[in-house]
Amino acid sequence: MMRRGIVIEAMKRRHLRQVLAIEAATYDRHWSRQVFLDELTQVGRGGRHYLIARRGRTIAGYAGLWVVEAAGDREAHVTNIAVSESVRREGIGAALMMKLAEHARAQRATAWTLEVRASAEPAQEMYQRFGFAPAGYRKAYYEHGEDAVVMWCHRLGDDDYLDRCADRLTGRCA
Repeated sequence: MMRRGIVIEAMKRRHLRQVLAIEAATYDRHWSRQVFLDELTQVGRGGRHYLIARRGRTIAGYAGLWVVEAAGDREAHVTNIAVSESVRREGIGAALMMKLAEHARAQRATAWTLEVRASAEPAQEMYQRFGFAPAGYRKAYYEHGEDAVVMWCHRLGDDDYLDRCADRLTGRCA
């Protein structure tokens, strides 16, 4: 479970130095400062949502979400989520995902999707606790030709979705 002292809040431009360090350590082909700036500009126009998790002044992780209208329904796409290697497996990624779920539901999204490295089994397990299931693959999506697993959760709009996720994260149910 997550350690105490983690605060999750909206990502701001002032956070980008630390966010970019985590991004570069996580991905060989990482987003540039300009991509993050463009995404943060979209936050002000609606449809995008970016968060950071911090302990004191140190950013431990970040996550982003894009909400779109699709065939009359709202869907959310997790654009990115990364946690500093030194604090992985402490529940920070799950806490960021829960906050993204809350935001997506507030935007009336009923389903959400993401791509994850085929080799990232711990991440896939976390996403499964949020109701995601593999739906396909994107060949050579990541650097070095690694495939991505496309995962979907179509239960985001269920009345008890957040409670079920919280129960799975705390181990109160299977």
